Amino acid sequence: MITRAICFPFDLFGNPGAKAGAELLGDAIKELLADNRRETVPTRARAYSNKVRVGEHGFTTLDDYRDWRAAGRTLIRKSLDAGEFLFWIAGNHLGALPLYDELAGTRDDMIIVQLDAHLDIYNLSDCTTDLSHGNFLLHAANPIPRVVNVGHRELLLRPDHIAKYYDATISAVEFNRDESAALTRLSDLCSSAERVFLDLDCDFFDPAYFPATAQGRPFGLAPLAIPKLLAAIGMQRLAGFAISEFDPAREAGDRCLETLMWLIEWVLLAKYEKTVSHSPLASAGLADCTD
Repeated sequence: MITRAICFPFDLFGNPGAKAGAELLGDAIKELLADNRRETVPTRARAYSNKVRVGEHGFTTLDDYRDWRAAGRTLIRKSLDAGEFLFWIAGNHLGALPLYDELAGTRDDMIIVQLDAHLDIYNLSDCTTDLSHGNFLLHAANPIPRVVNVGHRELLLRPDHIAKYYDATISAVEFNRDESAALTRLSDLCSSAERVFLDLDCDFFDPAYFPATAQGRPFGLAPLAIPKLLAAIGMQRLAGFAISEFDPAREAGDRCLETLMWLIEWVLLAKYEKTVSHSPLASAGLADCTD
């Protein structure tokens, strides 16, 4: 199986700093692969190094933004139709909308697990009704796929409005209050799906761990929650991974970049490494989730 990492640094109608974050992540993946090719001593990276391809849809002129949703859908469709594992590296979270559009109508076999501090269905009186990164699920192609949010810190939206767009939600408070119950619930929700796509908005993390995002909210989760969530989902079901809202201008040093790159390489090893006793899932006590 080939992994396709596509940088899609869309940044309109939301946080413009995230464009640089997507581009930086794309460059870091290329550098990771180049470093692996130069290494002469056998390492675990050989499990995935020749199976990863990196591409980019540039946004440098006004023409690049024309039909951006259709352009994104075309890239996603081509990758998924080829049976590839997809890393979708977006700018602000609105850059993930083509993924939701392309997966519309797949409710029978697909779930999107959205890791996000916000529920992107805001309809409050001071919120725009035009497309934005805070309401894009209201504008997604119908019928939207099944969406499960984990990690939100929402306090205002009513349950009946949330239920129109989310199959289920597990707040950060619920997760921290009873982690085992939250993971069991997520596992049960995903058990009926053939494929799961993970959608990480970096404000999922608590700002104490990850300051490099424009819409950070307190009482978030730590990065080590993600391996636990992936164990609950089942790596064999994971069809792709979207990452958005990384704003490198908001961090000192490269701590947040290193967090995301460690996570990307961890997923690659979990997908490709065949020696379970040395796999990242095994070392985390999660070896039963390997392919």
